[in-house]
Amino acid sequence: MTLEQLRVFVAVAERQHMTRAAAHLNLTQSAASAAIASLERGFSTRLFHRVGRGITLTEAGTLLLSEARMVLSRAAAAETAMAEFLGLGRGRLAIQASQTIASYLLPRLLVQFHDAYPGIELAVSLGNTAQVARSVADGVVELGFIEGPTADPSLALEKIGEDRLVLVVGKFHAWAGRKTLSVAELQGANWVVREAGSGTRAALRPSLASLGLDIEQLRISIELPANEAVLAAVVQNAGVGLLSAMVCADALANGQLKELPVVLPKRDFYAVQHNDRFRSRTAAALLALIRGSAKGDM
Repeated sequence: MTLEQLRVFVAVAERQHMTRAAAHLNLTQSAASAAIASLERGFSTRLFHRVGRGITLTEAGTLLLSEARMVLSRAAAAETAMAEFLGLGRGRLAIQASQTIASYLLPRLLVQFHDAYPGIELAVSLGNTAQVARSVADGVVELGFIEGPTADPSLALEKIGEDRLVLVVGKFHAWAGRKTLSVAELQGANWVVREAGSGTRAALRPSLASLGLDIEQLRISIELPANEAVLAAVVQNAGVGLLSAMVCADALANGQLKELPVVLPKRDFYAVQHNDRFRSRTAAALLALIRGSAKGDM
């Protein structure tokens, strides 16, 4: 069993698809399949159920996934510790970010970090806010970025920015161009929302409460797992959507979406680290860059 085989195993388990996992790791499908086959031979058991083109974890595979993530996390920590002993010239930092932050806030900052520290490999993964918090708590990644706070007492939060939320409809919606809306109208509308666990979904409750609306009585017509999917559905007139202003800026500018005349409370973006685990100089350097950028934007 090698670290590379474990990386392949985790990638396949997370994507439930051999081809997509191989592409993520820049491997051929045959190389990824060979790594999984080698692990299964070594353990003398199947790690995946293969039904048609589908692939899911067996009980043994589920057990191995948790351990494999921890092994890879510790290996990355060892690489980081040695890199820091030798200076910030090389090393690896595993981070995970929620969708809005990963797509609209981090890219520019990560490019700046890479320019400053070209020898540091940034391993970035995507998850919703609940998944990111869990990854940091479990030691899968050292540094996370989430939309809104987490209640996990093992995690330390640092505000790194804020976000404006907007209610939007498609340009052909009956409310496009409306100057006012009543609480009753909003309560009775069809809504398109993100999935439970996402930062945007978590922001829905306080946003609605600020308008006097009850989320439990909301008519949710479609629940989707990505910001862009919500945006696309709203553009197609599926209902009212709550999105980050960053997510729908282009669609608002080109007229595909119309912002409703409703003022919502802002939400905060946070960096999250474990209270008790080792904090690398690499993570500290990235956070320092982000802090500097946030001050420059104020």
